[in-house]
Amino acid sequence: MSTVLYLGTGEGVVTLVRDRAGSWELKNQGLKGWAVQEVAVVPGAPNKLLAATRGDGVWSSENFGATWKKPCYGSRGPGKVQCLAFDPETPDRVYAGCEPIDIFVSDDLGAHWERLDSVWDIPSVASIDYPLPTVEPHVRDITIDPKDPSTIYAALQVGSILKSTDRGASWKLIEKGFDSDVHTIVVDPTRTDTVLIATGGHEARRERSPGRALYKSDDGGGSWMAVGMEFSQEYSVPLAMHPRNPKVLFSALADGNPGQWRRPSGADSVMIRTIDGGSSWQRLTKGLDGLGAYFPAAFAFDEAHPDHLYSALNTGKLLASKDNGDSWTAVNVNLPGVSDMKCVCT
Repeated sequence: MSTVLYLGTGEGVVTLVRDRAGSWELKNQGLKGWAVQEVAVVPGAPNKLLAATRGDGVWSSENFGATWKKPCYGSRGPGKVQCLAFDPETPDRVYAGCEPIDIFVSDDLGAHWERLDSVWDIPSVASIDYPLPTVEPHVRDITIDPKDPSTIYAALQVGSILKSTDRGASWKLIEKGFDSDVHTIVVDPTRTDTVLIATGGHEARRERSPGRALYKSDDGGGSWMAVGMEFSQEYSVPLAMHPRNPKVLFSALADGNPGQWRRPSGADSVMIRTIDGGSSWQRLTKGLDGLGAYFPAAFAFDEAHPDHLYSALNTGKLLASKDNGDSWTAVNVNLPGVSDMKCVCT
């Protein structure tokens, strides 16, 4: 059995393969001309994946990333794509979140797309003012309830959260009790009213939010509590839930936004883990000397050995743990800066 890592990077999609001896090989690198914000593996088909490019829509590969095609070439579809999400009951149905804010849905893995204009029925969407001149307001993450795919959450960068309970036909805005700069949304598959989010701390730095980077809801977003308050950092992106124990999650925190990490101390980051569903968090340190200058941008679990996981840094460095994060070692590969990572076994 081989382990395959797909990494969305600033220079396309990288495919890494580990053989039975434990050695890693950079097998493929496609879409080099594009920044790939997310890679999404087609459920049940580890060789098939979709890539969200920041400029040329959604591309697909059926051979582990060796070659790529644009399924909707010549037809209407999303342009700058930030995120992708599969319907858990209908694997060919995929949602794409875009920049500027838009959500598209396809029922044939990206060959044809429908724009969900209902997003714009929320008045505040049109008035979101993103503070960076090079980035427009966008959908940062889409998460679907694993038990009820009619329930969809969409994270809006500095625009809070949109929630639909009718597969995107209509939406409501969730905006109270957390930082509005929402990056990542995770739903507990055993209790789907339990939702955790990682935010960028846009309001926290202005002392306008009740917490810092991480928040939890036990009622489907109706109310929120700040978590991760053991740490002073207020910026986060990755939030990964253990595939067999939803009480175990990993995240990373940084001080300030990425534009501030050029300082000598870099991101001042910490890698953290909870084993009680987010109520308390602990800093992970073993094998992570010098981590603070960089930022763990993504985590991925090995589906065959779920206590084995990987962390990709924003610099392209890759770390591995075989003991559920207790200790880490560096993987000897050189990668472009990473934005997303998925792990499959073949």
